[in-house]
Amino acid sequence: MPRPVSVAITGGIGAGKSEALKAFAEHGAAVVSSDEIVHQLLQTDEEVRAAVRDRWGAHVFKNTSDVDRAAIAEIVFRDRGELDWLEALLHPRVAREYLGWREEQAAKPHPPPLTVTEVPLLYEVGGESRFDKVVAISADPEVRAERRGVRVDGRDDRLIPDEEKLRRADFAYVNDGTLEELDAFVAEVVQTLAP
Repeated sequence: MPRPVSVAITGGIGAGKSEALKAFAEHGAAVVSSDEIVHQLLQTDEEVRAAVRDRWGAHVFKNTSDVDRAAIAEIVFRDRGELDWLEALLHPRVAREYLGWREEQAAKPHPPPLTVTEVPLLYEVGGESRFDKVVAISADPEVRAERRGVRVDGRDDRLIPDEEKLRRADFAYVNDGTLEELDAFVAEVVQTLAP
């Protein structure tokens, strides 16, 4: 059996990566989100949890012992050094998780034609070499801010500009239209990669 084509989705905050990931799933791809892996690591990986507790104290944990992601966000988006520390802790583990997941998909008796991983910081961490193809999703800054309900300017300062991501990607889409238009784009990518 041929191995599934490995695809990464990347793009800025509020561009529509999660909606694109859902569309890929609806068109038969196996999908996973790096953000979901991060949430899982923060809740279940004891090394990660111990490192977070040692760094920031018990106040970043809720009474239920769950990590308080809002408290962590408050710290890391205020202090670039803290964000760098958290990313250095998480990124290698996230990559290990999605690469392992991809191997599990490939080993299935009937593997999916595509494995699609949402990786917001793909180019920033040099992760594009881990994938066969890259899909970059972008949107007008005002559209992105409206979707997120927050201004995205400050968080995006450290990111590679959307224009460069779109240029470097194998497939690029400016997501300023409808969900149906996004779905049509995804269907075309799936047809191209897994006819």
